[in-house]
Amino acid sequence: MEISTDLAAVMEGVRASVAALDVLVLEDASLDSAGLGAVAGAAVDVLQRRYELCLERLAAVWRLEAQLAAVKARDAAECVGFQQALLAPDAPVDERMFSEMSAVEEIAGVLTVSSGAAGALVEQSRRMCSLPRVMGALSSGSVSWQHARIVADETEGLTPDGAAALVAHFFDPDAPNPARGAAAGELVPARFRAKVRAWRERRHPETLEKRHAKGVADRRMEYTPDRDGMAWLSLYLPGDTACAIWNRTTATAHGLQGPNEPRTLTQLRPDIAAALLLGAGNTTATGDPAGTTTGSSGGVGKVPTPRADVLVTVPVFALLGLTDEPAVLDGMGPIPASMARRLVADGAESFYRVLVDPRDGAPLEIGRTRYRLPETIKQ
Repeated sequence: MEISTDLAAVMEGVRASVAALDVLVLEDASLDSAGLGAVAGAAVDVLQRRYELCLERLAAVWRLEAQLAAVKARDAAECVGFQQALLAPDAPVDERMFSEMSAVEEIAGVLTVSSGAAGALVEQSRRMCSLPRVMGALSSGSVSWQHARIVADETEGLTPDGAAALVAHFFDPDAPNPARGAAAGELVPARFRAKVRAWRERRHPETLEKRHAKGVADRRMEYTPDRDGMAWLSLYLPGDTACAIWNRTTATAHGLQGPNEPRTLTQLRPDIAAALLLGAGNTTATGDPAGTTTGSSGGVGKVPTPRADVLVTVPVFALLGLTDEPAVLDGMGPIPASMARRLVADGAESFYRVLVDPRDGAPLEIGRTRYRLPETIKQ
């Protein structure tokens, strides 16, 4: 089995990070032992320095956690690889599957996690180890485990060349078209995932339309009991449908808020969704602690729902049906061009349409239900 990251090099970085952390701890201890009154009039400076040392230690621990995560990922992947190597070269498939399952179970026991979590760790670790630049960045502490896991997730389903191109775009400054702006490790994980996903959607070997069709076929509702007499109810739906449901419940919740409404916005959303799904028509039926009603007959339907504007950014050629370039639904991310065309054509009131130039993304028309091509595109 070939693992791209050398363990000795990783451990060298770990030792360097531990040494840097030790220096910061010793300096803080010396300031603490000296006391605030050791130097007349220097109390503010001492406190300021100890504050700075706290921040520097947090940064050092962040790097160290990333480096240890690289060691963990490497060992998780190698553990299964060594177990497979113990088998005869002509071992049957079922024996190899059992060998891997056995290794995953032992990893789960060592880490005190579920079998599913251990299996996910092994799969993510394998993908990371197959991407040298990602493992290199994780080993050096320049990106966190969350950043590396995002790359592992988003490269799933890509060809080896496609995965390599994605990694080069975000991790190689000498790539033909490197990512602009902040480095990967300087972005919060959610923002980094959005950038990686947008890049992936535009270069995936299978069109977004085909992948969306598969996703629609897998739509479902799931119910998971939880502690304290509670439970989780989740829906896997097309993005525009889910976004519209969220917008409607949020807007209705805003409409219900007032001086006599004790529930928070977070509490109102599930109450409204439950009332709508159960046909109760009265939010008090879902557990309003104060028994508050919204009128003489009560009910969600009596509350005027304010407009909830959501941007749908559509490339002009995709709107015309000339290309299948993905559009972008605010708060959702890339969506198929067919979904964007339907939103524009239906004139859905909760969606605010933005038509953009396909060449540079500059806005052309905003908020219209009918569009005409600017002269710059006609030429």
